[in-house]
Amino acid sequence: MAERVRSWWGWGWEDQALSDAQAEKLGAAVAGRLGTAVAPLRPPPSLRDLDLPSPRIQPPDSLAPILSTQPLDRAGHTYGKAYRDIVRGSYGELERPPDLVAFPRDEGDVIEILDWCSTARIAAIPYGGGSSVVGGVEWRGEGDFAGWVSIDLGRLDRVVEIDEVSRAARIQAGALGPGLEAQLRPHGLTLRHFPQSFEFSTLGGWLATRSGGHYATVYTHIDDLVESIRAVTPTGVIESRRLPGSGAGPSPDRLLLGSEGAFGIITEAWMRLQERPRFKASAGVRFREFLDGVEATRALAQSGLFPTNCRLLDPGEAASAAGLGDGSALLVLGFESADHPVDAWIGRAVELCADHGGHVPEGVTISAPATGTDGAPRDVAGREGAVGAWRNAFLRAPYGRDALVRMSIVVETFETACTWDRFPELHHRVTTTMQRSLQRICGGGWVTCRFTHVYPDGPAPYYSVLAPGRPGLEIAIWDEIKAAVSDALLDAGGTITHHHAVGRDHDLWYRRQRPDPVGHALAAAKQALDPAGVLNPGVIVPPA
Repeated sequence: MAERVRSWWGWGWEDQALSDAQAEKLGAAVAGRLGTAVAPLRPPPSLRDLDLPSPRIQPPDSLAPILSTQPLDRAGHTYGKAYRDIVRGSYGELERPPDLVAFPRDEGDVIEILDWCSTARIAAIPYGGGSSVVGGVEWRGEGDFAGWVSIDLGRLDRVVEIDEVSRAARIQAGALGPGLEAQLRPHGLTLRHFPQSFEFSTLGGWLATRSGGHYATVYTHIDDLVESIRAVTPTGVIESRRLPGSGAGPSPDRLLLGSEGAFGIITEAWMRLQERPRFKASAGVRFREFLDGVEATRALAQSGLFPTNCRLLDPGEAASAAGLGDGSALLVLGFESADHPVDAWIGRAVELCADHGGHVPEGVTISAPATGTDGAPRDVAGREGAVGAWRNAFLRAPYGRDALVRMSIVVETFETACTWDRFPELHHRVTTTMQRSLQRICGGGWVTCRFTHVYPDGPAPYYSVLAPGRPGLEIAIWDEIKAAVSDALLDAGGTITHHHAVGRDHDLWYRRQRPDPVGHALAAAKQALDPAGVLNPGVIVPPA
């Protein structure tokens, strides 16, 4: 059987990409929704047509066995998977591919690579699964470097040790989501962290970007699942003590969580595990008005019920992603447990929703299997109606995005978080800014909103944009929309990112959000850990 191949320019597996016929059908549906024609479908780019510049750097012989100059490796490690990355890849525009791609076999190789990069002044950018949507794994020419190396941690992919008494595991940073869960399954355990990029992202990437998982409440951020972290820096190895908690000064883990490879390369971590869920209940709650759903979601978030899933979709999102045609907003609601049936919990949650006008026309699904064979949330669309339809659309969305890019359609998302009292104003300002920008720049467009996570003190709204673009001008259009909406998010009291990280795309607004003294402290930490400034230059701390 032929080995599956990752797309070097788009999302996921090459054999899962939409066919031309499927892409054209999707394009026609989008054109109908937007009320305008879209550009003809361009053929996908060919690796054979790329004219990659020759590598500019010569590695030491000792590193040659783990370095690649193969076009597929260099092309596939040039960008992440943001909209602007897919656009550039779709045109075959790879201006600055990595000179070399490194595949370290162990921590010793990582140390040797960083020693060489620091001495030879070569930018060193960690690469997990390459699913960054904020420009976090590319080099854009920041700093005066002889070249750059993409350091792919994919060979460090083992669950090294499991402590079943404390229910924790020591896991290498290059473990992809499915592989990680497959190694935990025989022990009846799970990390229970399932971001949308689960199949193509790694533990190290989740830690470095403070990833948010599929679950809407309680243990949703990867931060909450960390016991200790080990990372290689140019000046030495950092390893925090493995403890359930400690009050001994600022946490060293917090320096690495969200550091995006700017302070060190995470090589492994002890992670808190859970027993695999056995009981599950879900429901699709409909609301005539989106703001009624907002109030119901707030009541749930503050009730102490802590639902596993609590994603509110506005009518536009519910129509496109869950197939609802009645103009309702949809709350995707779910509970699960490894210990006990959850009937009472979802029963009370449905009662709370009813207090705000919510109803459950398809009924409640009880005790469906909690996970599929890969450990990710399972497709149970046949039993869950609109909820199952939404889940299918959620997991397939990036492949559709790639097809739409080939028709010059602008497909983008903006995610944030704010307190409940600020949400109405933030929602109004952001949607108004988006609609005005789309009208002015694109002649129109479509904006939807959903909550991805909810907390007792606020939601994490996620906005999606769909608009007609113009061939060759997609990135200029994206830049203008991105700037306008990001300004609106900060001005309305939100964060520039809730779970997508900072990277290079959010850096301008991150520096506005971050207190200046903290910026100075991070610069000092960068100088102490990476004095040559070779680690992911341009991310978190500007190049010296």
